[in-house]
Amino acid sequence: MSVASRHIALICPPFAAHLHTFRALGEELVRRGHRVTFVLNAGAPERIGDLAVRHVPVRPRDPRVEQVLANAESPAGLTGTLRTIAESAALTDQLFAGGLDLLGEMSVDAVIADQLEPAGGLLGRALGVPVISLACALPINSAPGVPLPFLDWPYTPHRAGRLRRTQKIGDLLSWRQRRVLERWSSRFALPACRTLEDCLGPVQIAQVVRGYDFPRPDPLPFAPVGPIRSPEEEGPAGLPFAPDAGRPLVFATMGTLQGGRLELWQAIVRACRDAGTQIVIAHGGKLTDAEAAALRADYAAAFLSYRSVLRRADLCLTHGGSNTVLDALACGVPLVVRPIAFDQPGNLARIVHHGLGERMAPITRPDLLGAQIKRMLMDKRCRENARKMAGEIAGAGGRTRAADLVEAAL
Repeated sequence: MSVASRHIALICPPFAAHLHTFRALGEELVRRGHRVTFVLNAGAPERIGDLAVRHVPVRPRDPRVEQVLANAESPAGLTGTLRTIAESAALTDQLFAGGLDLLGEMSVDAVIADQLEPAGGLLGRALGVPVISLACALPINSAPGVPLPFLDWPYTPHRAGRLRRTQKIGDLLSWRQRRVLERWSSRFALPACRTLEDCLGPVQIAQVVRGYDFPRPDPLPFAPVGPIRSPEEEGPAGLPFAPDAGRPLVFATMGTLQGGRLELWQAIVRACRDAGTQIVIAHGGKLTDAEAAALRADYAAAFLSYRSVLRRADLCLTHGGSNTVLDALACGVPLVVRPIAFDQPGNLARIVHHGLGERMAPITRPDLLGAQIKRMLMDKRCRENARKMAGEIAGAGGRTRAADLVEAAL
């Protein structure tokens, strides 16, 4: 597709997983001749790869991004959930307050907005430019029988009443965010928006593929393109360690926020030793060198090329973050999941629904976890299901199809 060069703004939460996905799409659009700029909260990274970043002005009452990220490392419980919602609403309010003038100054032609950052959709509407919504995490789009993404409930088409009650609970928890959306949609003279879903653009893209998500009626509200990754990530890359061909390889990661859980790593390493496997760990920089060395894993590092390791792995142990799950499935690797927060419980529910893995055994019982790892390594059904999912992901289009959809919207 040949489209005249445009200036496109990328707006997403300042979390590494979201920035990572938006960067891959942004760099593809740059390769196609477009100009791409991140518009982020003050305190977010100054540069993301080769892409420029503009920050909205900070206000005295705004939460510091560094503190928001630190709080997200321990989000468990109702208090943590309410804190995360309140902080997200404050960051959205900051984007609204400074974003319209900044985007106008930049003369942007379109906005690609994260589904979880509603400011992007409303700012694009206020400017009168095309808005493309991108679901880096599980799609927030409601559908019969599909629970909210932060729940580990199974697909329940026959329990519509329970889902409606849960939606009401979600609305109650999101009252701060609702007030922010109502206030700014009124200021922008736009139809009232109350929920994240109200702020989505007419063109929507999701990193899931249809076979991974719960069943949804046609037509889908989003294009399921699969994981959006850079060419470097998708291509072959060397490993900084030499795998032992005589033992199964288990890869474990808790993403960029949850990797500091030392007790969890100790249980995983012990369980893998009991199961007779190799264990490779990516802790996201949350352990010191001394702590990582003391684990006595076969290899432990702050960051690794996930796909490079997963192409050699037999099993993935993870918190269930969307990027990790999709990378594992793209490589045909079954999963054992210990969800902590955000959409991780929803990912576990989909993994169980499609026979792609299991919930992790209690870490207080490394013997049970070791037995689970042994069983999963022998589970031909899970492995075959994961391989089928890899085939669907390979045909979904990923970064290239996502960029085609963006250009079509322009």
